[in-house]
Amino acid sequence: MKWFASLVAFVAVQAAVASPIEKRASTNDVANVGYATLNGGTSGGSGGTVTTVTTLAALTSAVTGDAKKIVIISGTITGNTVVKVGSNTSVLGARGSALNGVGLRVLSVSNVIIRNVKISKVLAEVGDALGIQDAHQVWIDHADLSSDRDHDKVYDGLLDITHGCTGVTVSNSKLYDHWKASLVGHSDSNGAEDTPITVTYVGNYWSNLNSRTPSFRFGHGHIFNNFFENNSDGINTRDGAQLLVENNVWVAPKKPLYSTDGGFAVAKGNDFAGGENTAPVGNFNTAPYSYSLIAVGSVKSSVTANAGQTLTF
Repeated sequence: MKWFASLVAFVAVQAAVASPIEKRASTNDVANVGYATLNGGTSGGSGGTVTTVTTLAALTSAVTGDAKKIVIISGTITGNTVVKVGSNTSVLGARGSALNGVGLRVLSVSNVIIRNVKISKVLAEVGDALGIQDAHQVWIDHADLSSDRDHDKVYDGLLDITHGCTGVTVSNSKLYDHWKASLVGHSDSNGAEDTPITVTYVGNYWSNLNSRTPSFRFGHGHIFNNFFENNSDGINTRDGAQLLVENNVWVAPKKPLYSTDGGFAVAKGNDFAGGENTAPVGNFNTAPYSYSLIAVGSVKSSVTANAGQTLTF
């Protein structure tokens, strides 16, 4: 019988190796990393009503208002518009779901979670794929954001965070095949509003992007354990921004970290892959929350395996 027990054990091991580990998540998860954990945290619609939507009209209706709510996107929803998300809301993408041409707007609200949502090809005439403006306590996690590199001005930003947003974390997300990836801070003349900005980028996969990976004006940004490949630009600290840049990895970068108009950065433990950090050293040395750094040698494998729409609810 020993041979039989050994055979069963062998088959079990082979099955475990052949089957990918499912990344389970709860609809009631709350933000667990970065600036979104401060000021009472970011819980979105945790504990609220749960609605599954399959049409644009249903999505638009379900995410409005400030009552606690969890909205799950199922299947593919197509359109040419942006949908405004209310406060105290979690918008979750079921595995395999997608928004084609439909962006999400987090505008002048607070306590919002957007997880596992896949958005592609939102036209510039309607706005960004994900636009966060004048909003507070926002967690973007496991997002999948893209368009193509065949067009430039046809599309706007993949993920823009502007007009004084605070308490924002972008984690485990994939931004790819696009011209302008992620802008923080509205404009060079908007410092009075944008200086309070606080954003964390952690565990994100930036690939085949022309610029803004990210471009960060004013405010404070913590950028750690991200993986960058095949991009034409790097992290651009601008207009007095103070960045803390830790344990990130680049592949063949042209300018991984640089400054324009007086931006600053403290860089620690990064693998610039032969590229040069030309940003002046700033004064943002320690993030105001607890976090764990992945060793730089493990960043690529960890990020590429986990970033994007990889969760199942």
